[in-house]
Amino acid sequence: MVNGGSQNPSLGEAASLFLTKLSPEERGISQTEVYKFVRWYGWERPLVGLSAPEVANYAERLSLSDTDYARKLELIRAFLTYAKKVGWSKTNLAIHLKAKKGKVGAQSSVRRGLPETVTLTQQGYAKLEAELADLKRKRPQLIEEMRRAAADKDFRENAPLAAAREQRGHLEGRIRELEETLKAATTVNGEQKSGLKVTIGDRIVLGDLASGEELHYMLVDPREVDPTQGKISSVSPLGKALIGRGEGEIVEVAVPAGKLRYQVKHIEH
Repeated sequence: MVNGGSQNPSLGEAASLFLTKLSPEERGISQTEVYKFVRWYGWERPLVGLSAPEVANYAERLSLSDTDYARKLELIRAFLTYAKKVGWSKTNLAIHLKAKKGKVGAQSSVRRGLPETVTLTQQGYAKLEAELADLKRKRPQLIEEMRRAAADKDFRENAPLAAAREQRGHLEGRIRELEETLKAATTVNGEQKSGLKVTIGDRIVLGDLASGEELHYMLVDPREVDPTQGKISSVSPLGKALIGRGEGEIVEVAVPAGKLRYQVKHIEH
């Protein structure tokens, strides 16, 4: 049996061990979502104690407007599948992490061309534009790789061709997603907003009422989320609790690991 250390690790330990088994590129893609999943249930919670119903309900917390919904579920499924493979979990909890019917319908509506509200910061808009330009520059290289791989007449075991096709599929899908997002997006900045209530694009200073810790966040659209820069989603539990709140107000966020309470200390538009 393969194992990465303890056979009864906490969720945090299991996630860290799982990520070390991935390539640098895969780790960069997976880390944010896997750690987000772990924080939701508690870093120190034993993985073996995670139940199928809890995992089944996790998809409910992902926003209906999140165009990366399916991809994020796949990243977490990979982690849970690995947990079963190495013996950390008695059952494969990944099979219980299913996309909800309502979510599929919402994404289908976007693909059918129905309007979707996308509010981005100017920095976020520019970042998506840069990503789109970079992906379009990569197109010719992938097309050439497919052409060279296709020149191999043995299609039965042509792994390079299959890999190139998969990469091209991901690239084209992301390009379409970015183009739709940018087309529907509006940008916000401090000059466009007034008042002292939290809205998308604001920087917020929170005081953790349990630990006394001061936390600095920026509330952004799900497409701009970057935990390393303190950018949190407006549709995350904390983000939804903050929208419309003013300085001095107390917000509460209920998570399986307990109830978190914060005070809004400062809002910067």
